[in-house]
This record gives sequence, C-alpha cells and structure tokens, in this order.
Amino acid sequence: MSREVIELIDSLQRTGDLSMWVYAMISNYPENLDYCLNKGIIKTDNLNVCYVKVYGDGALGSRGAALKKSYSDQHNHFGTTVTPVEEIQKVANRIAGSDYQMNTHAIGDSANIVVLKAYKSTLKGKKDRRWKVEHAQVVSPLDFNYFEEGLIPSVKPTHATSDTYWAADRLGAERVKGAYAFKKLLDTAGLVALGTDFPVEQVSPFLTFYAAVAKKDTKGYPQGGFQPNDKLSREEALKGMTIWAAHSNFEELEKGSKEVGKFTDFVILQDDIMAIPENEIPNLSVLHVYIADKILK
Repeated sequence: MSREVIELIDSLQRTGDLSMWVYAMISNYPENLDYCLNKGIIKTDNLNVCYVKVYGDGALGSRGAALKKSYSDQHNHFGTTVTPVEEIQKVANRIAGSDYQMNTHAIGDSANIVVLKAYKSTLKGKKDRRWKVEHAQVVSPLDFNYFEEGLIPSVKPTHATSDTYWAADRLGAERVKGAYAFKKLLDTAGLVALGTDFPVEQVSPFLTFYAAVAKKDTKGYPQGGFQPNDKLSREEALKGMTIWAAHSNFEELEKGSKEVGKFTDFVILQDDIMAIPENEIPNLSVLHVYIADKILK
C-alpha cells in the first residue's frame, strides 16, 4: 500500500468506520520509504505497518517468473525481473538499517536465489529480522538451505492447485519437483506462513487449508494430490495459518493461539476441520466469528 492508503485506513479505524484489523506492507517506492522508514513502525490497536513489499519477478502462468533456465514450453524465454538485482540489494541495505521487515515476491528459481542471497548478505550478524520470501514458489534444490538461517517462506497453497494443470509444462518434469514444496520449505525453515493471495486466488481460508493438506483442487484433481510428498499435515497447515503466520509478523504475543493475554479471535466451525474427511474441508461453514471478545456472526 501507499502511505496515503495506510493513512486512510488508520483514520477510518480511529473513527470506528473500519473494524477490520490490518497488517499492511508499504509499497517499494521512494516516497513511501522516505516517509515510513524515517517515521518508524506504525502500530495501533488495529493497524500494524512494519514491512516493505518488493517485487522480484512476475507470475509463472504468464511466463513472467524469472527462471535460471528457459521455460520448458518457450525456448530462450527466462521470465521477467521486476526489480533489478542491484536495486534489490540496495533496498535490502536500506531496510536493514531500520526496524522494518523486507518481504519480497519471488516466484521463479532465479528470483528466489537473488532475493535469498541479498537477504543473507544484508542480514549477516543481525538476529531475528524474520524477512520473508513471498511465494517461494520455484526453488532450486541447492537453494533451499538458505531458509535455514531465519528467513521465512510465506506461501500460498492454492497456487499449487490452480497451477497443477500446466506447471510441469512451464518448468519441465525435473524442475517442477522444487516447486510448491510446502513440506520441504517447512522442514528447512522450521515454519511456513500460509495465506490466500486474494484477490489472485479465492479468499476462503478453507481452500487454503485444503490445498495445503490435499494438494488437490475442489474437483479432486489430481488424484492423490499434486506432488504429494510436499503436503502438510493438518496440524502444520493450522499452525501455518495461525501461530506461524503471527510469528512471521512479530505478532505472536498478540495472536495466533489461545493463550492468556492474547486477542480473543476465533471461529466456531460446523465440523471439526482436523477430523472430517478431506474432501469435505472446502465446504466447511462458520457458525460464529469472535474478534476481540465481540461476536461478529
């Protein structure tokens, strides 16, 4: 978001016209960084602005993701670098001198290694910065180890189920093995933050949960799941959507689990998401929603 949009959200929250709590990222534009990095983290009861969103490359479907080798279905095409390599390093250096996090969109294996190397070199000696790689969608086998050093993969499980029909065409049979690797990212990083990527994907958290544990779309395709070795367990998926996501935002003392002193945010579902048959997860409905002790539904 821009500074202007963030300030509008803040004003609407203060007047009571907007009850939604927002964890916002400032867009990587000079005017936004000049204001926010100098001002410091913006934190109210309803708004948290503490990181910068940077774009490393485009999307895989449009062949905009930056790859190390050309697309398997388009010879000599390597995707698109949105932010130049030198600029990513420059921005990382600037953000590291502030209290802000850096969160970079990286889909292709080339974009991922550029971001991971920039993070590693910039954060050397700096502890617990929790910088994120947004999507971490296609990672080369030798590059997963970068996540061992406190960097957080923030993934969108429904991308795997949307892309399953054509991902192997774009990447080829071998390279696709390092894509949508939720379990491998978890084993390497120690946690994964899960999100919807709405409005690119549907907003339903049940679809996020289902894609993470089944790696199928709502039609049941593919049978057995897309790259089933990288499925998450239901407990892992639940943590990825709650306490691990909160940790990735430096909000684990406020939310993400039911503990004394934390916000009373929870939902009551019609069935037990941890026990119902897998194919029933997408159709779950919510009976009640509680936010800060107030029932919204």
